[in-house]
Amino acid sequence: MIKYFINILGFLLIINFMNFSQQKSNNSLTMSEFKEKLKSDSSIVVLDVRTPEEFTGPLGNVKSSINIPLQVLNQRTNELEKFKDKEILVICRTQNRSAAAVDYLRRAGYNAKYILGGMAEFSKH
Repeated sequence: MIKYFINILGFLLIINFMNFSQQKSNNSLTMSEFKEKLKSDSSIVVLDVRTPEEFTGPLGNVKSSINIPLQVLNQRTNELEKFKDKEILVICRTQNRSAAAVDYLRRAGYNAKYILGGMAEFSKH
């Protein structure tokens, strides 16, 4: 009975985490907010944290975005220093890596937000 309860509890935690990861927060933008900013705000910086292969792959990329894979972001953060006073919008394939990158960048003093749905959502529109 206890094993059954633990399995149910674990399942509920996973479902809750999945729902939370898709919800808007102060550190994120919806796809429509992102697309509006791309049209209207020339001062934003788009950082794509996918691998170079993904960046040039079938989902494409956001024009004029900077590609620094999450795996090396901590080694290449100095490349973003000139954008410290700007809003950095971070995107990846689905938003998991971009959320992690935003957490890292915010702790380093950057104004960063991740895009809900990532390039998988961006490429649909």
